[in-house]
Amino acid sequence: MSQKIVGVKASAGVAIGKAFLLTAPEMEIKTVAVEDAASEVLRFEEALERAKADLQQIVLRVEKEMGAEQADIFRAHLMVLEDPELVDTVKGKITEEKTNAESALNDVAQMFISLFEQMDNDYMRERAADIRDVTKRVLAYLLGVNFFQPGSLTEEVIIVAEDLTPSDTAQLDRRYVKGFVTDIGGRTSHSAIMARSLEIPAVVGTQTITSAVTPSTLVILDGHEGVVILDPSEEEIAFYTKKQAEYAEQKAELEKLVHVPTITADQHHVELAANIGSPADVAGALANGAEGVGLFRTEFLYMGRDDFPTEEEQYLAYKQVLESMGEKPVVIRTLDIGGDKHLSYLDMPEEMNPFLGYRAIRLCLDRQELFRTQLRALLRASAHGNLKIMFPMIATLEEFLEAKAILEEEKKGLQNSGVAVSERIEVGIMIEIPAAAMMADVFAQEVDFFSIGTNDLIQYTMAADRMNERVAYLYQPYHPAVLRLLRNVIEAGHSQGKWVGMCGEMAGDPVAIPILLGLGLDEFSMSASSILPARKQISQLSRAEMAQHIDAILQMGTSAQVEAYVKETILKEDI
Repeated sequence: MSQKIVGVKASAGVAIGKAFLLTAPEMEIKTVAVEDAASEVLRFEEALERAKADLQQIVLRVEKEMGAEQADIFRAHLMVLEDPELVDTVKGKITEEKTNAESALNDVAQMFISLFEQMDNDYMRERAADIRDVTKRVLAYLLGVNFFQPGSLTEEVIIVAEDLTPSDTAQLDRRYVKGFVTDIGGRTSHSAIMARSLEIPAVVGTQTITSAVTPSTLVILDGHEGVVILDPSEEEIAFYTKKQAEYAEQKAELEKLVHVPTITADQHHVELAANIGSPADVAGALANGAEGVGLFRTEFLYMGRDDFPTEEEQYLAYKQVLESMGEKPVVIRTLDIGGDKHLSYLDMPEEMNPFLGYRAIRLCLDRQELFRTQLRALLRASAHGNLKIMFPMIATLEEFLEAKAILEEEKKGLQNSGVAVSERIEVGIMIEIPAAAMMADVFAQEVDFFSIGTNDLIQYTMAADRMNERVAYLYQPYHPAVLRLLRNVIEAGHSQGKWVGMCGEMAGDPVAIPILLGLGLDEFSMSASSILPARKQISQLSRAEMAQHIDAILQMGTSAQVEAYVKETILKEDI
């Protein structure tokens, strides 16, 4: 008789195959007194270097196969192995306590893991898995343990594990790994993010999968619904085989839309753009039919390194993206560091609430040399494509005017030096703060465009940290308060003849898309994998008809009412 296990849907798709139970190697760590502490420190350093060499190879492979944003996971792992707080504490423990390296490393790692696991934040709790992954690799070298490499598989399987570390996931070979299921993890865990990049079906957080399967158990994995079926019946196999084929057909049909413009059913063109983190992500954006880049998160150029990128390094990166996109628009956001994004080499103040603190444009206006370096690189690169510059986290008109004035100063300086700078650069702001959304009519007289960052706008509007599971229910994209702010911004932009885009997750949400069309949004920017499904959906919707629903939607009292209305009335779903 079959057994059904429910988990978290982490990556779409259906897989049917034998289970491969991936178990962690036995690492028996004993505490042993050592006489020569210096030699033990040296042994620790050698293990560190071998682990770093592994990770550097993984960075290169992941960047090539999955893009820079996924590779940055492993650059962050490298930073852990170079973090003095970890490394020096281990060395100190070896020297002061005359103890062996593996025992010292394990004790220090467990201290950090415990610290992260106790945090009231899903994102930070999941970083404990990163420390566990990195230190396991070093411990394996210290203990002389060989652990299984997922890249060595030679037959088709569905991997079952307590958890898959990011480095495990990075080594998955799509020819043989048809999907994976884990006991723990969430949709924002690195393994889930990487599964979506690899387009491997995945279900995580089942709690019991490893105890329920034996090697070679036949498994059906439904990443659309977050369901796993063990020892399925013939009827279940037939049902999911058909579902698998239908999904493959849907993907093939979507691929036909790669070079098709995004036109609504009533012949209105909207722009579908991609969010990227580095030049390496452009290929995936174009392969998925992006009509532009709606958000280039430049902070990824600053991460996973020991110092700020130079003006020349930045110029070459921006130039590469602009040239690759040709005449297609490229919106590049200036440095957005702070909140949950930190640089090891940038001294930042300790803050009670960093999401409301010293970050993004606030940091750049205070640390102007850092800001001016980036602006010069952007201006120099502007001669190579269709550049649009966007300032993040703008709360007041004064901030925008100051940022724009600095940009103009740098532009004149370059031109006076004979450097070519485009005369058609549009300058806009990211609408993330309710104050800016409410004052959009005033901003619209000064900016060239708005791009709405819904991830932050929603959490600031609802006063709910989107990473905090206790208040996650308040992160409501369809809440009428949020939708009213969106209408205010779009109408204000259009009243001054300015285009309005969106670069938050909401832009690719199938329930939100009809609402955004009805509100008059001009540009939708999203992860590359969401572009073709969004294009197909938009082609079936009339913008004029969607607009007729807006007044009714904005008069509703709850997010649930809005969602139900869209699904029943517009999408015609049975709920």
